[in-house]
Amino acid sequence: NGAICVQPCSPSFHGETSFVCEDRKWQMFTDACASLDVQSLFQPVHGKPGDGAKYFGAGDHGNSNCQTDFSCIIPEILSSPAIPGNIADIVELLKKISLLLSENVNRGKMQSYSRIANHILNSSTISNWAFVRDRNASSILLDSVNLFAGKLLLRNGSESIQEHFISTKGYSIHRNTSGKSFDFSMEFNNTGNITGHVVIPEEELLKLPKTSKAVSIAFPTLGAIIETSRLDPGFVNGMVLSVSLPEELRHILLTFEKVNKLENVKAQCVGWHSTERRWDNRACAMKSDNISSVVCICKHHHRTFKSFSILMSPTMLRNAVLDYITRVGLGLSIFSLVLCLIIEAVVWRHVTKTEITYMRHFCLVNIATSLLIADVLFILAAIVHHTALNYQLCVAATFFLHFFYLALFFWMFALGLLILYGLLLVFFKITRSVFIATAFCIGYGCPLVISILTVAITEPKNGYLRSGACWLNWYETKALLAFVVPALSIIVVNVVVVVVVVVKTGRSSVGEGCKSQDLSNMIRISKNVALLTPLLGLTWGFGLATIVESRSLAFHVTFALLNAFQGFFILLFGTLLDRKTREALRMSCLSSKRKCSLAK
Repeated sequence: NGAICVQPCSPSFHGETSFVCEDRKWQMFTDACASLDVQSLFQPVHGKPGDGAKYFGAGDHGNSNCQTDFSCIIPEILSSPAIPGNIADIVELLKKISLLLSENVNRGKMQSYSRIANHILNSSTISNWAFVRDRNASSILLDSVNLFAGKLLLRNGSESIQEHFISTKGYSIHRNTSGKSFDFSMEFNNTGNITGHVVIPEEELLKLPKTSKAVSIAFPTLGAIIETSRLDPGFVNGMVLSVSLPEELRHILLTFEKVNKLENVKAQCVGWHSTERRWDNRACAMKSDNISSVVCICKHHHRTFKSFSILMSPTMLRNAVLDYITRVGLGLSIFSLVLCLIIEAVVWRHVTKTEITYMRHFCLVNIATSLLIADVLFILAAIVHHTALNYQLCVAATFFLHFFYLALFFWMFALGLLILYGLLLVFFKITRSVFIATAFCIGYGCPLVISILTVAITEPKNGYLRSGACWLNWYETKALLAFVVPALSIIVVNVVVVVVVVVKTGRSSVGEGCKSQDLSNMIRISKNVALLTPLLGLTWGFGLATIVESRSLAFHVTFALLNAFQGFFILLFGTLLDRKTREALRMSCLSSKRKCSLAK
């Protein structure tokens, strides 16, 4: 099928110039090969001698051997280069063998199957997988091998088939077994070997009603292949270990040696979700992590979780500088926002005497409140994630974090609309109650609708959360766009508002159309927006950059700095640098001193 139907081009197919076949001739031949049923490859040939068997170098006798161990097709496959087209065809061949010819999988069949798989799992072929048309080819290969190896028949209670890049071991197990283990030491590349260890705990074996079998398969290069072929953001930092167990057994202990033994990068235990075809951190919990290896406790499920590994995600840089910046910045941000709200409470009576100033400070208080709650939720979300609490709590924390971060931007939007109202709608006055109702609809209503729609659309597909954090998913469902798009759109709108203010205040007609005091208030509000909008835009611009260029430590540090100090920016530019607020604060302090003096 495909890679093994090569006779019309065989002189060039085996050499370096494997793409020189005539396009028309090659197309005609691959079309013919595609119509072949793999099951028929291993049946006796009828008709003219050589009509089919010639492609596998076997006659009737060869086909009877194929029924036993597939040996007749191996020379053709192993002599063909592992170019992208051949890889795809071999994956399809292995899939069909697993589905149609997996009865009585003896040692001979498993050896032949492993040799075929080993040919495209070779470390030298990893880069070629990036050009395989089907992005799910590596996942299909993993599922096919797991299915076929799971039906391996054991001789004398055990079996072991070893190739360079795939190893299969099987053991007979029963409830009186003291705890079964599988040890693997395999070549990863030319630099050396990596090891893996699978243990079935004794308490799990006690669940067995009768003697059963356990099969484990190790793939030292498949993790890198999955990363290459699917452009997966998570870097697999160990071998992929698959297990086939009786349904009664659910939990296993796995030890992975790290490929890259780096101190400042966080490891994560994951299972391959065979239905959704992605790494899922909910399948495993980390038991221990040191510089050279990771021990994971994983739950086995015969339909979803049968393969496991460890990730070294570049989006989860565990760097001392980042941790320090985040802790100090968040602490300062929360303190600044609390101080901002206290100052607003103290000066509220003095600074809200006109409709415009009331509306301005009303928006500012809600901006500070939204960010304060979001900062507190950020800390709680980190606690929920790091203490491995349940998934629903993480979803709840992410929902409210999304909601309050959006509320911050929509209240900034309300502030921008307030400026346009003050400058452009001079003769149209709205009452305080109408403004409050409208502002609440914009500031909290819009974020609520967006947050609910996001969780409703992505959570049923398990695509709401990103892997390894209580925050919106990006790589699978792009749920993060539900935050990025509204936030950046509001930033653009507010920049336009600031430009309008600059143009309008430069014309004498503005002074004729509105009161001098209102114009002064509009300019003060515009200064707030002009200062805060670029800072917020720059902050989340770097946040987007950390996704696009996730390996850049500079982007992570810059985003952490700007994000953590947002509260301080609001205190500084929204409150302390406002002349009217400073005067009101000074008056309140003098009034308090006077009262103290009178009391004395």
